Amino acid sequence: MEINRRKYPVGIQFFENIIKDGYVYIDKTDLVYKLAHTAKYISLSRPRRFGKSLLSTTLCSYFRGQRELFEGLKIMNLESEWKQYPVIHLDLSTAKGQDSPQMLQQRLSLLIKPYIEQYGSDPEEKTPGAKLQGTITRANKQSGSNVILIIDEYDAPLLEVLHEKEQLEGMRKVMQEFYQPLKACEQMVHFCFLTGITRFSQLSIFSTLNNIMNVSMHPDFATICGITEKELTTELEEDIALLAEEYECSPDEMHTLLKKQYDGYHFARKSEEVYNPYSLMNCFLQKEVRNFWFESGTPTFLFQQMKRFKTDITKMDEIVAPEASFYRPTETLTDALPLLYQAGYLTIKGYNVRSSAYSLAIPNQEVRIGFAEGLLPFYSGLNSGNVQLGCAYKMWDALDNGDTDLAMNELKAFLAGVPYVEGFKEKLKDAATKEGFYEYTFYLILSMLNVYVQTQVKCWTGRTDMIVLADKTIYIFEFKVNGTATAALAQINESKYAEQFATDPRNVVKVGVSFDIDTWTIGEWCVEN
Repeated sequence: MEINRRKYPVGIQFFENIIKDGYVYIDKTDLVYKLAHTAKYISLSRPRRFGKSLLSTTLCSYFRGQRELFEGLKIMNLESEWKQYPVIHLDLSTAKGQDSPQMLQQRLSLLIKPYIEQYGSDPEEKTPGAKLQGTITRANKQSGSNVILIIDEYDAPLLEVLHEKEQLEGMRKVMQEFYQPLKACEQMVHFCFLTGITRFSQLSIFSTLNNIMNVSMHPDFATICGITEKELTTELEEDIALLAEEYECSPDEMHTLLKKQYDGYHFARKSEEVYNPYSLMNCFLQKEVRNFWFESGTPTFLFQQMKRFKTDITKMDEIVAPEASFYRPTETLTDALPLLYQAGYLTIKGYNVRSSAYSLAIPNQEVRIGFAEGLLPFYSGLNSGNVQLGCAYKMWDALDNGDTDLAMNELKAFLAGVPYVEGFKEKLKDAATKEGFYEYTFYLILSMLNVYVQTQVKCWTGRTDMIVLADKTIYIFEFKVNGTATAALAQINESKYAEQFATDPRNVVKVGVSFDIDTWTIGEWCVEN
C-alpha cells in the first residue's frame, strides 16, 4: 500500500503554521477577502470544530500583510496592496469554565496582557474593558492605522452558565463591560470579526452595539467553514484513494461512505452541502471512518436541555421552523431547537419560500449515531456501551438476516437482565406515554447501528409506530402496553400500513409487540411476512 505523506492539520488552527509547515489547506482565501470587505463589524456562528479559529487566524495573517503566506492562493488575484494593520486577536475559548465574575475578569485581563506589553498601559485602567479600550487607542496612535479586532469564541465564557441564573448575571455584566470598546472605539477600528456558536444578540451582551452584520446564514459565506463536495473530490482526491486502499474498496465506494458519514450540513437557504472538516481530516490522518466530531466532546448540557424540554428525538428528521426560531434568547428558551441547530446537531435541509419556513434534520450518520449513544442514558436509563456490547449488534445482525424472532429474543433478554431496573421505572414515570418510552428506547438502540429508523410514520389510514429500513427487508412495528401482540399486528393489517411499500422490491415484515410493565421488558410478539 502506498504511504500517505500528506500532513493533516488536526488540532492546528494557526494559518501561518499550516502554510509554513506544509499541512493540507483547503483554499478559502477568496471568501476571506470577501468577508474582510463586506462590512466593518461582522459576526459568524458555526458549530464547534468547524474551522472558526482557522478562519480567524487567516484574517489575522491577511490584515498583518503577510503576503508571503498567501502565495499561490486565490486571494492573490484579488489583493494588490497588502496593507499592514495592528491586529488584536483574542481567543475567548481559554476564558470558559471560570467559577466567578472575578475570575473571569482576571482571565480576560490575561488575554489582553500581550497587547498591553506591546502598546503600553495606563494604571487608571482597572477593568478588562478599560484595558481593551486603552490598548485599541494606543495601537491606533502608535501605528497611525485603524485597528483590527478578531475575537474568537466570543460567547465561550457564558455558554456553560446559561441556565444558572445567579452565576449568569454576574458573568454577563463582565462580558458587557469587556465588549463596550467595540462601540466606543468605532472611529479607531478598521475591521472587527467575532466568531462563536450562538448568534450575538441572543446573549444580550451587545446592548450598545447594533451595527454588527451577522453572516451566519448568508449564502455568500455558507461554505467558508467546512469542505464542499467539489473541494473533496478535487483537492482531496488522492486522500480518498489512499483511504479506499485501506478499506479495500473503490474510490467511488469510499466517497459514498464519506458522504454518508460526514456530509450534509447547510448553513443558508440555498447553499452547497459541506462536510465536517474536523472529522474528515481525522479520518484521513487515522485511516479510519469513525465518529471523530462527536467523540471530541460530549454535549451533556445539550442532552440535559433536550430532556428538560421533552424533545421528541424521533422527530428530528422532520422539523419545520420559521427563521425566528434560530434566534430566540438562549437563556429563556422554551425548546431545544436553537441549541440543536447552533451546535450542529440539526442542519438546514430545505426552505419554503411561501411560508418562509426551514426544514431541519440530522446532518449525517456521524451525528445520528453519536446522538443515539449519548441520548440513550438520558431517555431510557440504559448505558449505551452496555447496549452496544450486549444486544444491539446481535439484534441488528438477526434483523439483517431476516430472523425477527432471534432479534426480539436478544432485546428481551437484554432488557430483562439490566441490573438497574429502578432507573427504568424512573424514566418511565417521566415519559409522556409508556408506548413512547419503549419507542424511544427501541429507536435509539437501532439508530446506534447505522440503521434508518422512522417513527410515527403517517399514511392515509393513520400512523405506524416504527419502520426500520434494512437492505433486504422493511420492518413495520406496532407497540402495545397493556395490550396484546396479536392486537398490535391486527392494527398493522387493518390500517394497511404495508400498502405504502407495495412497489418496493424488499420483503416486508410486520411485527406486533407488547411490553410487560411488571418485568419492564418485552412480553410477546407476533410476526407476519
